[in-house]
Amino acid sequence: MRLPVICRYLCLVLATSLLIPQATWAGGFFRNGAVGGVSIDARGVLSEPSTEEAQSLRQTVEAQLAAVPPELDTQLGLRRISLRQLEAAMAEATQKEFGKLPDEIRFLAGLQRVQYVLVYPEQNDIVLVGPGEGWRVNQLGQVVGKTTGRPVIQLEDLIVAFRTAYQADEAISCSIDPTAEGTAAMRRFVKSQKRFSPEAVTGMAEALGPQQITITGVPESSHFARVLVAADYRMKRIAMQLEESPLQTLPSFLEMLADSRAKLNNMMPRWWLACDYEPLARSEDGLAWELRGQGVQVKTEDSLVSDDGSIKAVAGRTNPIATRWAEQMTRQYDELSREAAVFGQLRNLMDISVIAALVRKEQLIERAECPLPTLTGENNDFTLQAWNPPKTVATQCSFVKRNREFLITASGGVQIDNWQVASQSQVSPRVAEVRNENPHVGGRWWW
Repeated sequence: MRLPVICRYLCLVLATSLLIPQATWAGGFFRNGAVGGVSIDARGVLSEPSTEEAQSLRQTVEAQLAAVPPELDTQLGLRRISLRQLEAAMAEATQKEFGKLPDEIRFLAGLQRVQYVLVYPEQNDIVLVGPGEGWRVNQLGQVVGKTTGRPVIQLEDLIVAFRTAYQADEAISCSIDPTAEGTAAMRRFVKSQKRFSPEAVTGMAEALGPQQITITGVPESSHFARVLVAADYRMKRIAMQLEESPLQTLPSFLEMLADSRAKLNNMMPRWWLACDYEPLARSEDGLAWELRGQGVQVKTEDSLVSDDGSIKAVAGRTNPIATRWAEQMTRQYDELSREAAVFGQLRNLMDISVIAALVRKEQLIERAECPLPTLTGENNDFTLQAWNPPKTVATQCSFVKRNREFLITASGGVQIDNWQVASQSQVSPRVAEVRNENPHVGGRWWW
């Protein structure tokens, strides 16, 4: 029997990650901090920490950080990082400091995005260039710029990006999906209800059960992987109105849905975060490259939920409200990344993944005669510590009343097509000018 007033339900899995706040040295790399404000237990189950745990985390991270060196504490439009000398600085720290890396190395001198890749064969060097400034710890224990609030790029993520480009052939992605058994059980539960009640929402979540987290292309236990999952998690929580949007101008999908008359027909909207770059700009000689574009976009398509619980993508078909929400989040992504640092972290991962693919594709290491054995994984001097990999997350449900229709939105993820981005470029004389500006002087690895 159908419900007299069946509600439109949105059942969503939420997954994100938090590194356990402890001081540990592993293979010369110091670990701390959080990703997105959600903890992962030994079984790989994701959950949100309590207020006390979050406060403790921030205090722990702050206590572990040294004061920012005065010469790094100012905001710069373009900060430069020498990869050759960065490798040397890591090697020196390993030998002299028993593997302890100073904060300026761990946080890449406060670099917040990579905008240019400059190759200097005459100096046997490759230089990354982008905005940078001093850093601080935000409320979630994330290390961000002092004035902008944008997350800094972390060395461990750069290492994972390069090692993935040089050692792995699998695409970088994460997804959070319900099981077919859970989806079928949820549909049976809905059909069994004679009336809607708050208990029905709880019953739906229990019927759908834990949802599965899949990560490809990067180590599941890496900080890189945790950022992927965290960004997907936060996106869905905002869409589902399970947490307040960081931007007043970005309503939830549920709010948009409540005012809509769009038909559902058992379709399940799926959102995912993907690369959004213009063709790379390059100099005529291929020694200077520029990343152009916002970096990240939100995409959506419909999936059909069958009676047996299987979910099949319907190519080219999208829920108009889901599309409108995706487009609005894409338009406001830059502002959103300032308010919710995990979205800036994700963009950083996309930037450095594209850069790593570019360096390998264009053989820039060979052109510069600049070996980077630590970054590319040719040596074993740095082994990044493994943490509990995210495996499952409990279903949470939100709903709006809407006649006899129901909707679940549980799948999605992140897809980084870095090789495709690295394969598209256009000649731009202006990029060569950047290469000739502010040349490297002295032995410091950043300037």
